[in-house]
Amino acid sequence: MEKSLAARRERSRMKDEYLAHRGRKAVFIAAVLPVLCLIAVVSVASGCVSISPADVFRSLAGCLVPGSGGVTSQADLIVWQLRLPRVAMGLMAGLALGGSGAVMQVVLRNPLADPYMLGIASAAGFGASLALIFGIGVLGGPYLVIGNAFLFALIASGLIMVLSGGGSATPESMVLTGLALLFFFQALTTIVQYFGDSDAVKAAVFWSVGNLGKADWGKLGVLFPLVCVGLVLLFWRSRDLNIMNAGDEAAMSLGVPVVFTRGFSMVVSSLLVAGVVSFTGTIGFVGLVAPHLVRLAIGSDTRFLVPASALVGAILLIASDTLARSVLAPVILPVGAVTAFLGVPLLIFLILKDQGGRV
Repeated sequence: MEKSLAARRERSRMKDEYLAHRGRKAVFIAAVLPVLCLIAVVSVASGCVSISPADVFRSLAGCLVPGSGGVTSQADLIVWQLRLPRVAMGLMAGLALGGSGAVMQVVLRNPLADPYMLGIASAAGFGASLALIFGIGVLGGPYLVIGNAFLFALIASGLIMVLSGGGSATPESMVLTGLALLFFFQALTTIVQYFGDSDAVKAAVFWSVGNLGKADWGKLGVLFPLVCVGLVLLFWRSRDLNIMNAGDEAAMSLGVPVVFTRGFSMVVSSLLVAGVVSFTGTIGFVGLVAPHLVRLAIGSDTRFLVPASALVGAILLIASDTLARSVLAPVILPVGAVTAFLGVPLLIFLILKDQGGRV
């Protein structure tokens, strides 16, 4: 009788600890949301022409709520046509890169896995270079570069799945195939740029380091449903991904369709990255660093890791773009260079901390 009572008390204690631990993760996500909103407002207010946060709110209210009173027409133009689309593109791109990076690290069981390590971004860069230098593309007009980048990113994703073994693909084979494609498409891009004129090559190089400046509401209308549906699908498989952390055999013994889950997660993540890269160019380190920061704060529970990494990725990208526009204003630095500049020391810090070294 006493043993049974002690066992019940122990189970109750373990349940309380689990609920408290789970609650801390939910609190972390809830705390990240206002930080994201604050950074977005600061980003809209920052730039060559300073706008106070109060004027930003008045401009938003004046357009969203008729009769609430706006600000000057110049401020409205800057907020709605220049900065808000840019910040919204940073939000979409950061959410997609952060969430897909977290999933890829779980699926590939590699803490250094990144949407760009698999060659998806380099393939998109090759497609963009073909469009910018030779004018070759599947679409015309303003979507020439976007269409090419998206198509070749999808081609790279398909090659990874096929060359690494299709349905029987292992994490190791997928990583090695991705690395091979990374160098292959980088070599093709170099050859294409070698035969291009200086202005076209300059445009291709600038595209390759990432840029949010060409964002507009039309492009956001295309990207928004892709990012929303993709993140929902990744979260839908997060429970199975959680179990797969224990290994494929343990997951299969618990009824998890490992092959389907791995392939499905990689396809959705690749689509997210392809969609983002085609509109923004290659922006590195967001999908690599954001999951590490979140894992350091709340652990590896994928049900919380994926949404939290998406939010932190958005914060990192919007903050980096704000710095890119402000540090040397009126010169705007490429946001991909700023994310790399911030991401490298942060990644080294996380590695040293994980090793228990002095930092």
